[in-house]
Amino acid sequence: MPALVLIGAQWGDEGKGKATDLLGGAVDYVVRYQGGNNAGHTVVIGAEKYALHLIPSGILRPDCVPVIGNGVVIDPGVLLAEMAGLRARGIDTSRLLISASAHLIMPHHRALDRVTERYLGKARIGTTGRGIGPAYGDKVARTGIRVQDLLDPGILRQKLELALREKNQVLAKVYNRRKIEVDAVVAEYLDYASQLGPHIADTGLVLDTALRAGKVVLLEGSQGTLLDVDHGTYPFVTSSNPTAGGAATGAGIGPTRISRVIGIIKAYTTRVGSGPFPTELDDKVGDELRRIGGEFGVTTGRARRTGWYDAVIARYAVRVNGLTDLFLTKLDVLSGFDTVPVCVAYDVGGTRMAEMPMTQTEFHHAKPIYEEFPGWHEDISEATSFDQLPPEARDYVRALEEMSGAPISAIGVGPGRDQTLVLRDLL
Repeated sequence: MPALVLIGAQWGDEGKGKATDLLGGAVDYVVRYQGGNNAGHTVVIGAEKYALHLIPSGILRPDCVPVIGNGVVIDPGVLLAEMAGLRARGIDTSRLLISASAHLIMPHHRALDRVTERYLGKARIGTTGRGIGPAYGDKVARTGIRVQDLLDPGILRQKLELALREKNQVLAKVYNRRKIEVDAVVAEYLDYASQLGPHIADTGLVLDTALRAGKVVLLEGSQGTLLDVDHGTYPFVTSSNPTAGGAATGAGIGPTRISRVIGIIKAYTTRVGSGPFPTELDDKVGDELRRIGGEFGVTTGRARRTGWYDAVIARYAVRVNGLTDLFLTKLDVLSGFDTVPVCVAYDVGGTRMAEMPMTQTEFHHAKPIYEEFPGWHEDISEATSFDQLPPEARDYVRALEEMSGAPISAIGVGPGRDQTLVLRDLL
């Protein structure tokens, strides 16, 4: 059975947790393939609301195996706290598998992340300060510490001593911060090892075996397309590849295993942190979208920047990811607006651009060209089929589908598990 990829088609926070949970009942494995605890997924089940950061949303399905792939950077203290929180709510975490090849976030990564962002001043990127970027930097520099190193105390100490030889010099001499003690960190991380040991596995082999046996594997990204380190609004991006191309490398399976790529996209647009945002609404309308949509970060609580739907970005996401389907979320948030504008192109220095500008300079100066659609005032949260939506809402969805370049196969009309209209089977 081929694998499926689920990715964010904007700047993240599109509602991937809801989509993963919807599919989780039909899949056998859910794999988180990149990012760290700088992102979060919210899943609402009845009256219960779960905020997940490192653990894949499949943990909430009793017959699904959640996997943290090799492409993720893991803060073990955060992971253990998240597991404990789920157990306290009656969720079984014993099924969780962690790739032995995933990299660890260490204390020096968090320290450097916070202090370097502070020193950037107005040029800051908007990092969460959780050490994700420095951990990926060490991974690429081949000086990182991996999950498997927790199983060998000698290797763990050797790698940490080598890393801190440089990092402590930077912390102390450049930023005037206290040095990090090797012994304390080794003791802390060996304690983590004793708790995480039963979960560590060769997850690439596990997933390949499962696919060969006809199991369904769902690959779940964090953040979104426009935060991809290669294809996003660089440098205002994350440090990994949330796009579909990162799924194979981050999970440890071959790209030919992937048969379907589903993009999650809001009926409007949001982003957090710094960087360009052509359709941003810095006014009362933007505040209203934020209030109605509950647009505050799952991980940080930061207020998200809000704006209208951007079809240019949607087309770009379809192209970069090879999206086969779109899952449109939060359509219910737009109920009550007299008109709903959609950005159909950009004006860049007097030139109309229907596709993503090539350079960051052009994108920074892009001004949205809008087409306005009639709004609707009905409450659509109780709709159980597409035909039950108001005509204006149906027309809006059809217009987005045509402009975006991929079929809209599901629509979210509320936060609940059962508040999804399935137009086309996603499996």
